[in-house]
Amino acid sequence: MMKSKPTRKKPDFSTLAPETIAVRAGTRRTSEYQEHSEALFLTSSFCFDSAELAEEGFAHADKGFIYSRFTNPTVSMFQDRLAALEGGEACIATSSGMSAILTMAMAHLQAGDHVICSRSVFGATIQLFTNILGRFGITTSYADLSDTKSWQAAVQPNTKLFYLETPSNPLTEIADIRAISKIAKKAGALFAVDNCFCTPALQKPLALGADVVIHSATKYLDGQGRVVGGAIVGSKEFVMGKVFPYVRTAGPTLSAFNAWIFLKGLETLELRMKQQSQNALALAQWLEKQAGVERVFHPGLKSHPQHALAKRQQKEGGAILSFILKGGKKAAFKLINQTKICSITANLGDTRTTITNPATTTHCRVSPEARKAAGITDGLVRIAVGLENINDLKNDLIGGLKK
Repeated sequence: MMKSKPTRKKPDFSTLAPETIAVRAGTRRTSEYQEHSEALFLTSSFCFDSAELAEEGFAHADKGFIYSRFTNPTVSMFQDRLAALEGGEACIATSSGMSAILTMAMAHLQAGDHVICSRSVFGATIQLFTNILGRFGITTSYADLSDTKSWQAAVQPNTKLFYLETPSNPLTEIADIRAISKIAKKAGALFAVDNCFCTPALQKPLALGADVVIHSATKYLDGQGRVVGGAIVGSKEFVMGKVFPYVRTAGPTLSAFNAWIFLKGLETLELRMKQQSQNALALAQWLEKQAGVERVFHPGLKSHPQHALAKRQQKEGGAILSFILKGGKKAAFKLINQTKICSITANLGDTRTTITNPATTTHCRVSPEARKAAGITDGLVRIAVGLENINDLKNDLIGGLKK
């Protein structure tokens, strides 16, 4: 008779480097096959060996697998790995980045509550807070991202949520997370930070005082523009106590297949973010020297107004840059149209460089007055820098800059 072999202890991921966590954390293996790579569980439901076990499973739905609307092994692996990378206690994955914001808000807010949101957020986020949540008696005030006094001045007795993106889209403004965290805590409000642009590879908002981290996993967590998804990371009390019950009932669910793709994306996250950030800084420095360019925005540039803060708060400046052309919308369109390598798409986070005019794409539904207040001019071009050769990218842009 074969003797049972000793079982190895699981590693303590809190002591390991991010590169190791991105490859190893959250892995679950079936006892029958002990597969090395993460398994893809394409099933809508899970079976029980008895009615008693089914009763127990439904009573403790957060501890097992019942129905893939809210519990699935592949999704759980992605959630556990991202939570480990962000330094959070728990994570819930959702069907998109926007559904992650909505889920967080619906789980936390109620009619009569007040939200303070940065003016410098994705256009759809403004639509969500103002138009959709506004219909249910939730009001929103908008603060200047980098001005802590603006956040303090916006506080009301019923303020329950602070929300921001840092770096911002598309001007890469930087918020002082630690300083705004103190204002939020004094106000008794939940503080949520969208970490889409940096990812945990470059920035850890929870360690700087944020309560919740939001992700559009569609972007850098995937890294290759394949699938759509979102995530909410934070304390076990908030994520499992408030967010999980909402997701179980409302169903803004991440599919198992998409979670499996994100797991593969996380394995190369550190490598991609480092190289793409370096490419973006090199391109930004080059653009500053071009005659047709009025101004360049990238946190790694010494000319960036929050350059010192970015160096304290982030490992790298990130892969996003934007710049204003002297000829306005006409010049922006000419530049974009003459590129041959850059992909003309409003999405970002891919290994392939993308280029867009934010005023007519990502922020087209924002009023002209709000765009002006946010500094999004008609001549602004945003580039999400990929992994192509930097000289090829420069050559792809130079023709339009000369024109």
